[in-house]
Amino acid sequence: MNIEIFPKYRLAYIRKLGKYGSENKDTMEKLKSWAKARQLFNENAIIFGIAHDNEATTPPESCRYDACIVIPDDFTVDNTVEEREFEGGKYAAFRIIHTEEEVQKAYKEIFDLITSGELKMANKPVIENYSMALIENNLCEICVPIS
Repeated sequence: MNIEIFPKYRLAYIRKLGKYGSENKDTMEKLKSWAKARQLFNENAIIFGIAHDNEATTPPESCRYDACIVIPDDFTVDNTVEEREFEGGKYAAFRIIHTEEEVQKAYKEIFDLITSGELKMANKPVIENYSMALIENNLCEICVPIS
């Protein structure tokens, strides 16, 4: 685990409603295709997966997952994606091998690590960080907001 401070970012995103799982990957692939067509998916790309809801307390059909890419301030978003601001902040980042099994395992373990330590989770969604350096090494980071 590392502590990371994320700055504010402007994001383009595609949202999926429904149970978290393999369809999240399909949403991410749609975002990547959109970004590649606009020369945004390059060696400097920063991509986030944001799961807004807790499946233990939110009906699966209402769970929101956003596949996001950081966009420059001067970029004009078209009507095929949405736009939002990522407020940034302090996160406990857990680097893992990017497989469905490892992501599921990490989600089961990281919250115990957070609550058993001296860290307190902030009231913001967990993000999955997919910078190009991570993607090229088949890694990702699950980043838990902390205060």
